[in-house]
Amino acid sequence: MYQILTLNQISVKGLNRLPRETFEIASEFSSPDAILLRSHKLAKEDIPASVKAIARAGAGTNNIPVSACTTMGIPVFNTPGANANAVKELVLAGLALGSRGILPGIEYVNTLADMKDGAAMSKLLEAEKKRFKGQELLGKTLGVVGLGAIGSMVARVALDLGMKVIGYDPALSVDAAWRLPSSVQKMENLQSLFAKSDFVTLHLPVLDSTRNLINSDILAVAKEGACLLNFAREEIVDVAAVVSALDQGQLRQFITDFPTPALIGRKDVILMPHIGASTDEAEENCAIMAADQLQDFLCNGNIVNSVNFPALSLERTGGTRLAISNRNVPKMLGSVLGILADAEINILDMLNKSRDEIAYNLIDIAGDISPALVKEIEALEGIVNVRVIR
Repeated sequence: MYQILTLNQISVKGLNRLPRETFEIASEFSSPDAILLRSHKLAKEDIPASVKAIARAGAGTNNIPVSACTTMGIPVFNTPGANANAVKELVLAGLALGSRGILPGIEYVNTLADMKDGAAMSKLLEAEKKRFKGQELLGKTLGVVGLGAIGSMVARVALDLGMKVIGYDPALSVDAAWRLPSSVQKMENLQSLFAKSDFVTLHLPVLDSTRNLINSDILAVAKEGACLLNFAREEIVDVAAVVSALDQGQLRQFITDFPTPALIGRKDVILMPHIGASTDEAEENCAIMAADQLQDFLCNGNIVNSVNFPALSLERTGGTRLAISNRNVPKMLGSVLGILADAEINILDMLNKSRDEIAYNLIDIAGDISPALVKEIEALEGIVNVRVIR
């Protein structure tokens, strides 16, 4: 029986993917096998030694001490793409709000609550509507920074609206490139994208290389009167630089899902309370994907969508499976295989991959393995942990 500790409310549809004859789920365990969470801020000292995996029902993992988890041999899973449609739809709403006087118009109409004469109201609105005139998205240029699951979907819907779409992503994967419409023009650098875009939307994770990526240097070359949208992560944008760009008229508007005190009350800023993935469907999709990944790892040792371990899946061939994490140094696998060979244990199948400083191995053996032999493998210098999956 595996114990799954939930640190946020997780969609029932996701939890129901974990069979109750194999998994016990609760919000309190002293020695859980895995942690399933959403936005809960998890510190290293909050992770019990029993934890074998952590799954985030969402794309971002900046609320999890990923580096510490790697050192502890704990794969951290996320759910890329599961909430992409929800964020895409909110970005589309942001583009509409940033191009038309929708919010000011709504606010103005709500001031007329005391008017009782319908004809007089219609006449007044006809006279005042010019105050809320905007511009159409058709023909405008949208710059998409980050062309992954969400960015590629935003690019596609913008093309459907008749916008010209340009994109920048220095880490564009092969899979993402296949998803991307061919009519999206790739930019060589951020400066070129900002200089040509009427609207810029951000879709990047928080990394050392992306923190405060949108700063005063980038905004200085932005097309005058551009609108910046951030539905990715707060830390990507230097808010002080954005405020300065708005004050100087370099930016016309900033639309974001991450309010900060410096932005509250500005007429040229539209703030939302971090609702990009707040739909029933997105929460269900994320929970289902996270639960499936946890189950496959705990029951089979397979790793899919980990942010710190290599992707590795091996079909079960019977017998007993060893899931071994080790430092990515030479001769580790040879040492493990040597121990198994000396014990005359036959290997049915195996797979080994590495990622940065960590390596991961799945080894299917005939028969079983003794606790003493497991301890011998664990004692090898460089071994992080050994799991026996029967």
